[in-house]
Amino acid sequence: MDRTRPSTPGIQGGSGFLRRRRAAVAAGIAGILLGTLSGPASATAATTTATATATATDAPAAVECPANLAGKATCYTGRDADGAYYAIAVPKNWNRSLVVHAHGGPDLGMESDPERSTGDLERWSVMVDEGYAWAGSSYRRGGYGTRMAAADTEKVRRLFVEEFGKPKRTYVHGQSWGGDVAAKVVETYGAGKHGPYDGALLTNGVLGGGSRGYDYRVDLRVVYQYYCQNHPRPTEARYPLWEGLREGSTMTSAGLGARLQECTGVGSAPQDRTAAQQRNLDDILGVTGVPERTLESHLRFATFTFRDIVHNRLGGRNPFSNQGVRYSGSHDDKALNAGVERFSADPTAVRDLSYDSDLTGKVDIPVLTLHAIDDPTAFVEHESAYRDSLRGAGRERYLVQTFSRESEHSGLSDSEYANSIAALDSWVRTGRKPTPKSVAASCPAFDADHGTGCFYDPGFRPGSYASKVDARPGGLRWPAMTSAQERAWSRIDGVGIAP
Repeated sequence: MDRTRPSTPGIQGGSGFLRRRRAAVAAGIAGILLGTLSGPASATAATTTATATATATDAPAAVECPANLAGKATCYTGRDADGAYYAIAVPKNWNRSLVVHAHGGPDLGMESDPERSTGDLERWSVMVDEGYAWAGSSYRRGGYGTRMAAADTEKVRRLFVEEFGKPKRTYVHGQSWGGDVAAKVVETYGAGKHGPYDGALLTNGVLGGGSRGYDYRVDLRVVYQYYCQNHPRPTEARYPLWEGLREGSTMTSAGLGARLQECTGVGSAPQDRTAAQQRNLDDILGVTGVPERTLESHLRFATFTFRDIVHNRLGGRNPFSNQGVRYSGSHDDKALNAGVERFSADPTAVRDLSYDSDLTGKVDIPVLTLHAIDDPTAFVEHESAYRDSLRGAGRERYLVQTFSRESEHSGLSDSEYANSIAALDSWVRTGRKPTPKSVAASCPAFDADHGTGCFYDPGFRPGSYASKVDARPGGLRWPAMTSAQERAWSRIDGVGIAP
């Protein structure tokens, strides 16, 4: 592989690249970086390499760009000192601004996934098409850890500056859980007028934070078990449902899907379900408000990601509660509430999850959000939680929220992404705050290039977070973690979730 970076007009910082490359060669690691975006080195080989060079940072290596960026940009990959793979793209028509991307998930693999950042570059290549350089980290490991992911996102920004020079403007973008990560980047690294970030774009973000943002999945976990009694089965080892899944279980996603099908027939046409399956399905959906089309994915999260949070990140402590929740929407609410499993959270576990992933609302830079009204995964009411958090912190003036009539979670219209980053950039450059109406009005010009449609609803306002998810005691006050709490907790040794 040619390790010499091709010349790209307008890019500074080449001497830093050459110093780092010579150091890498001297250490004997010049040949271990990823091959191409379409065919990266195996994860096993990459893991072995990372173990051998844990204190080194791989310099960006020029690689083949995704097909949808061929001829439009120069692309690079590498691995940082903490083991996080990353991808970078610099367009040939670079406008001297940078978008730093925070990916969603979390993925649950033990190691950093080299394909994650390269896949995200392909997915959000529209940013590069619009003239922005792009940088994204795969994070140093899988599993939950919002502050860890925010630190790795900031690290790839610093690496970009070291290798390519300081951009005129830098924006952070996050989608799904990445929206929470990007919002944490803003609060942790973007504070002050002279911080490294000029603005943030949060799309379909999980903006309710960890201590409240997963309560509806807690409800799903217990309601599912009440009706189905197969997760676990009566013949299997019992465990409290807040664990998601007992430590050491060998259950797979396919195995969980089979149990869901057995109980609800969700994968079958309605006419092929038994009467018992249909009633179970109707009750589960009616009580939890989870859409049928994403029921399995929500149950996977409430199983495998809960296990990761509880056992791998919180040492077996319970951060979840459903005490005081009155479940309704079933064919027999009285029986449901009498029989559903109840539990209370460990206060230290709540503190650590909150410190890691809740948002204080303390922002000092423009933040633009875009959310699908019918998002079946991160409900649009997350936007209300975020607005209330900024309002509680006295920072609502920094926020503009826009809504799309789309119904997907993992991707929105490219025309809207292009329009959103342009609207944010204009706000930063001119100081003129956009409105939902002005953002919607500017979209057709971008749709002329991208042709994926504009679906804004400027008049839409979501209900409160509590209108979608039953609030636990204290859950009506936002932000979930105040700046004062964050400062106090930061002085406790070992607080939060370890990187």
